[in-house]
Amino acid sequence: MTNAFGYGLAGAAALLLAGCATTSEPQFKGLPPVSVHATGETVPVGTNNADAADDPAIWRNAANPAASLIVATDKKAGLYVYGLDGKIKSFLNAGRVNNVDLVEKGGTVYAVASDRNDPRNAKLALFTLDTTSGKLTPIGKVAGGTGEGYGVCILPGNDAQAFNVFSVLKEGVIADVRVTPGAGAGAAPTGTIVRTLKLQTQTEGCALDAQSNSLYVGEEDVGIWRFDATGAATEGVKVASVDNQQLVADVEGLAVATAADGTRYLVASSQGDNAYAVYRISDAKGALGYVGRFAVTDGTLGGAEETDGLELIIGDFGPAYPGGLFVAQDGHNGTKAQNFKLVSWDAIKAALGL
Repeated sequence: MTNAFGYGLAGAAALLLAGCATTSEPQFKGLPPVSVHATGETVPVGTNNADAADDPAIWRNAANPAASLIVATDKKAGLYVYGLDGKIKSFLNAGRVNNVDLVEKGGTVYAVASDRNDPRNAKLALFTLDTTSGKLTPIGKVAGGTGEGYGVCILPGNDAQAFNVFSVLKEGVIADVRVTPGAGAGAAPTGTIVRTLKLQTQTEGCALDAQSNSLYVGEEDVGIWRFDATGAATEGVKVASVDNQQLVADVEGLAVATAADGTRYLVASSQGDNAYAVYRISDAKGALGYVGRFAVTDGTLGGAEETDGLELIIGDFGPAYPGGLFVAQDGHNGTKAQNFKLVSWDAIKAALGL
C-alpha cells in the first residue's frame, strides 16, 4: 500500500520519523535534474547572515552585449547593479524592495521594484537606469495594492510611455497597475490599478509572454497559473502543479524567454529541491509542455540552492554567454552573504538536449 507520494507504509513511517529531526534537506525529491555549473557570480549582497538577496533582472546591451547589466535586490536594503563580471556598478539604498523588473520606453530604461517598506500598503518604486554608468535614480512611487509587495513583472505594451506592472502581493492578490513615468525633470510617475486578480494562498514570482498574451504567476505551494495579460478577465487557469515530480514547493521565481527560432520557454524555481523546471509555451493560449529539469551544482564556483528570483534572456551576451544568460539567486553561498549565479543558456540547452 502506498500513500499519495508513492511511498510504502514503512517508507511513510520513516519519513514521519525523519520529519522530527531538524534538516535543511527537502522532504520530497522531484524528477532527477541534469547538472550545469555557474561560470560567473556576483559580489555578495551587503546584508550578512540573512535571507537577503532575492530577484535579478537583466538589461541586454544590444550594441555591446558583454557590457550588459544585472539589476538585483537585497530585500533588506536596496538595489544593486552588476556588470557581467559580477562586480558592483552601484548600490542604491531603497529599503525593503523584494522583486525587480525592467522596461525601456522612449530611450529610457526604467526599473520597477516591489516596495514593501509598508507591509500593509504595497508600492511600486520607479527608477531610471543609466546604462553607461550603471546607476539608478529614484523617480517616485505609485500604489501597488493593499498588502505586502512581493513579485513584480512588466508588460511593455505599445504605448510610447505608459506600461502595465503586475504587483503580486504575498497574500495572493495581483494588482494590474497602469504606470506612466513623469514627463520632464522632477515630474512624479502616476499609477492606476485597472484590474485585480486573486489566488488563494501565498504568491510571488510572475512572468509575461506577450505572444500568447499570458501572465504566469507562481502560487508557492500549489503551482503556476496563467491569466490573460490584458483585458478585463480575472479568472486564472492552473497550467502546472506542485506534484513533487516536476515542481517541488515552493514555486518561486519565474522567467519567460524566446529563442531565435521563436520557441518560448518558461523556467520556474522548484525551490523545495534546489532545481529549475523548464517548459515550452506550446500554443497560442499559453499552455505549458514540460521539457525537463536542471540544477546549478558545485563546480569551479558554488551552485545555487533555494532560489527565490531568477531571470533568463536568450541572445548574445558576449564571449562568456554567446547564446543567452540565466541568472539565479543563491540562497546558500557558503560562508558568504547570498549572491546571484550566472549560467550559460548554451550549457543548459546542451544538458537538457534542446
